[in-house]
Amino acid sequence: MQHIDPTTLSFLRHRRSHPPKTLSAPPPSQRELMDLLELAARVPDHGKLEPWRFVVLERQTLDRLAPVLGQFVARQGGDEAAVEKAKSAFASPVIVAVVSSPVDSPKIPEWEQFLSAGAVCLELLNAALAAGFGAAWLTGPAAQPEFAEAHLGVRAGERVVGLIHIGQRGATPPDRPRPDVAAKTVFL
Repeated sequence: MQHIDPTTLSFLRHRRSHPPKTLSAPPPSQRELMDLLELAARVPDHGKLEPWRFVVLERQTLDRLAPVLGQFVARQGGDEAAVEKAKSAFASPVIVAVVSSPVDSPKIPEWEQFLSAGAVCLELLNAALAAGFGAAWLTGPAAQPEFAEAHLGVRAGERVVGLIHIGQRGATPPDRPRPDVAAKTVFL
């Protein structure tokens, strides 16, 4: 019995991230966002440890943190352009920080748990795109431990794996060059 899903295969073949500067309000509702997060949590998770969590940054929080992020970048030695770029990174309608939150396990190494958190990022990105939103997976200075611990509630031993920007789609971005998969593949 074959279980081919041509619609999903087509989606994956044509999916594109939407740069945050192309996203507009309104963001998904809290109910829509919770649905997307439930889909994102359906990832490989050896040992069922759930070694990740979500921090949702809504508009009011993003507005409050944008100048703080700019100050953080300036203290790190960033020039005026870097400061403005950092502040504008919080212009998205909503951002979900996916946090790697490893669980002490004698069987599952931390690196494998970290990969599960990365899978959550991709699953959330694809769920948002499939639901008709624009979305992008970024990191940047807000994901740096010093900022994330001070302002995003990231605890010792945790790490921001991705900042998933979600909003209404603008124009579909042009496709970017894709890898030469044959050149990166070896069959043994």
